[in-house]
Amino acid sequence: MDKVKSEFSYSKFSIILIGIVAFFYILSVGQDIIVPLVFATIIAILLNPFVNYLCKVKVNRVFAILLALTLAILLLGALTYFIINQATMFSESLPEFKKNLLALFNDMILWISRTFNVSTANINEWINNTKGESMDNSSAVIGQTLGTLGGVFVLIFLLPVYVFMILYYKPLLLEFISKLFHPEQHEVVGEVLLESKSLIQSYLVGLLLEAALVATLNSVGLLIIGIEYAILIGIIGALLNIIPYIGGLIAITIPMLLAIATDTPFDAVWVFALYMVVQFIDNNFFVPTIVARKVKVNALVSIIVVLIGGAFWGFSGMFLSIPLIAICKVVFDRIEKLAPLGFLIGDNQPDLGKNFFDIKTHIKKISSKKK
Repeated sequence: MDKVKSEFSYSKFSIILIGIVAFFYILSVGQDIIVPLVFATIIAILLNPFVNYLCKVKVNRVFAILLALTLAILLLGALTYFIINQATMFSESLPEFKKNLLALFNDMILWISRTFNVSTANINEWINNTKGESMDNSSAVIGQTLGTLGGVFVLIFLLPVYVFMILYYKPLLLEFISKLFHPEQHEVVGEVLLESKSLIQSYLVGLLLEAALVATLNSVGLLIIGIEYAILIGIIGALLNIIPYIGGLIAITIPMLLAIATDTPFDAVWVFALYMVVQFIDNNFFVPTIVARKVKVNALVSIIVVLIGGAFWGFSGMFLSIPLIAICKVVFDRIEKLAPLGFLIGDNQPDLGKNFFDIKTHIKKISSKKK
């Protein structure tokens, strides 16, 4: 009997493992289809309250959806135009930036040569070899870049269509979901859908508000320091900051390099200090007040899922990882067998002095049985 149970457990574990591998394989292979659908679903959830309001005031449903989509596209287009306009002005300064960075790089080579007693010829030879290897892989890099740009254009053209269809066929989709479950489960399914919708809406609205505040602080601080294109760099830093933990590290590198190449190294120290202050304010005031209370996901799980999302879907995966894992937590909390996973994802830290396993009591029971 024990042997049968053991074999059953092994087969069950194997099926679960194969299912997990197949799931992640589908996520990787179907990226071009799944990512636009996920983005479109999130945008549709954000626009849904506005569409419902227009329908309540007797506006035709199709026209209401088109109006909501048009306003969203105009707002996104205005932001994109501003960033592209600033980036175009920044590109005019790239030759000077490259010249200053190259001079700084040569000074660094001389410093390394004098400090570590390494000839500059050896350093330059290593750099040239590295460049040669990079050039050998350039065709692959260009191909990947073109593929990424192609995916971006497809995403831009498909998103409005997907969003319109999801909003228009919302009653059909909800009816389909209800038919998948037994009527006794409808209450729990309804709670999951309602909580997931509220979570996405509140989280993304809070995230946009946080990004606006961070962009303002970044831009004002960089303007005071005297960094060129402070507004562009501040906005880019705020957008990168949306990616938890990792984005902030990348965001601080750009203005520091710009400060070193165009001004003085001392300005880079001021930039570093500025971003540390902004990060302190963001992590201790903005995030807990605006964002964290919407999504109860601990930092360890956040970092892991961001890295996994980046490995599978790139930048899109990093952005989508937090709301998706938060929705998973909502589902896990409603299923008894998956509740431990929901607890693991959450940020409810148990007391440090808690006796989790009560090993001493277990040992006493075993000892008493032996006697």
